[in-house]
Amino acid sequence: MTGEFLIVTGNGKGKTTYALSLCIKAAGAGKKVFLGQFIKGGEYSEIKALKRLDDLIVVEQFGRGRFINGVPHPEDRMDAQKGFERVTAILKTNAFDLVVLDEANVALKYNLFSIGDFLAAIRNRATGVSVVVTGREAHPDMIELADEVIEMKDIKHYFHAGVPARIGIEK
Repeated sequence: MTGEFLIVTGNGKGKTTYALSLCIKAAGAGKKVFLGQFIKGGEYSEIKALKRLDDLIVVEQFGRGRFINGVPHPEDRMDAQKGFERVTAILKTNAFDLVVLDEANVALKYNLFSIGDFLAAIRNRATGVSVVVTGREAHPDMIELADEVIEMKDIKHYFHAGVPARIGIEK
């Protein structure tokens, strides 16, 4: 890893799953990984699995585990701000080779922290630190800064037929 900046965005499913696979690949290669999840909170199956690799992958959540519809709750803003401060400090060091910021695009959409400050943190990260940002509706300024942008597109999904999320597959 040479310090690339990757965005995984779009309306399709799989953004977090893609980023988690990168965490596992990096850990398998002996790299140190930090996974910060904005908005999300709770013990999802993938989080339980990654915590078993806590010597290589550090997982922290900066959210209440609820979707934000409209105006964010003050606690959402407070959690995201604390998370952003933590991530900014981490990015200044070489403690981690890969930093994944899950749902940061959504946190930015709801102005839980400033796009200018976020971009500054990405630009000013330590040399060699790769960053992956996930979430729908990536900000155009982030897309411009990124080295790679992947868009997940929803073509067909059984959720639309009423099939609920399954433990071990979607949650």
